[in-house]
Amino acid sequence: MATLTTLDTILSDAVRSKKMPGIVAAAATGAGVLYEGAFGVRQLGAEAPMTRDTVVWIASMTKAITATAAMQLVEKGKLALEARVDAVVPQLAAARVLEGFDAGGQPRLRAPRRPITLRHLLTHTAGFGYEIWVPEIARYQTATSTPGITTCTNAALTTPLMFDPGEQWQYGINIDWVGKMVEASAGLPLDRYLEQNVLGPLGMKDTSFKLSPAQRTRLASVHQRDEQGALAPIEFALPENPEFLMGGGGLYGTAGDYLRFTRMIMQGGALDGAQVLRRETVDLMSQNHIGPLEIGVMKTAMPGLSRDVELFPGMSKKWGLSFLINTQPLPSGRAAGSLAWAGLANTYFWIDRPRQVCGVFLSQVLPFFDATAIDLFGKFETEIYRSL
Repeated sequence: MATLTTLDTILSDAVRSKKMPGIVAAAATGAGVLYEGAFGVRQLGAEAPMTRDTVVWIASMTKAITATAAMQLVEKGKLALEARVDAVVPQLAAARVLEGFDAGGQPRLRAPRRPITLRHLLTHTAGFGYEIWVPEIARYQTATSTPGITTCTNAALTTPLMFDPGEQWQYGINIDWVGKMVEASAGLPLDRYLEQNVLGPLGMKDTSFKLSPAQRTRLASVHQRDEQGALAPIEFALPENPEFLMGGGGLYGTAGDYLRFTRMIMQGGALDGAQVLRRETVDLMSQNHIGPLEIGVMKTAMPGLSRDVELFPGMSKKWGLSFLINTQPLPSGRAAGSLAWAGLANTYFWIDRPRQVCGVFLSQVLPFFDATAIDLFGKFETEIYRSL
């Protein structure tokens, strides 16, 4: 394994100066694991160090795993990208477009102009949003007493569409519905399906919706950064017995586990003899599926949970099934056409299939798109490419 001493220094300085509580970072090439490092502590004010096997909430990094499950079922002919989703999950027939609110503050809803498809859900073009970035959803939740998504209650999935399917890109609860489609078409709960078909075959033994006692002893705390920049641990936990398993953000895992997932995608669907997807399926997932639509700025409606998110300013950005795609090379060395995404507590990954490099950067800090975390993730990526 290569030692990237400059990178070790950058990341250890960040935790020593208390700019970050703890970080785990890992990267690989087609030849195997290139780098693994853990720095800082699992919780500020406590002794336990961050280690390579520290467990974190990976949040929306769950989405690519759930999308992989859906694409396995597409390969088997059990799901289809263009088929109506309400044929698989009848509850989706109730989805309505929000047109505004009446004088009494109640939502005005109408039927969508076209049915939602699996492709719409996988590309965040169905019309669903998240209250973190869409204030109208928070207003709808308040007016109708609809719970938020992290309650993992079925009622949380009943928020309306912001536009007709296929007309815009809006990040939202789409992949939670994909998780329900996986369950319905496979006849298994999402955790069991993933264990049997994705996590188990890839040897991702520390990735799960429910924490085992052993995982809990290695769990990092989520921290909140205040307006002065100071960090403090906060109470955070997803429900122990959820009504639905959140395919869009419910998994916990480790850097080593997620690196195995990114390597599988990077290598065209297989890792260490386990064939998870066909190469042509990974090729399909890696293409732009939103046509001329663009990934715009995600303006925060909840500053405590996210800053404004503007990825690669000035660059056209596209979406695959279900990954962000940069259309131009990045200064770090990442090739055009690479895949990436992130999780709410500042966890990040990228998969560069053209150059055969992938990386995972895990912290546990809110709000999302934290300036310090983004800066360190960029430096991590740059040092990995420099070492090649």
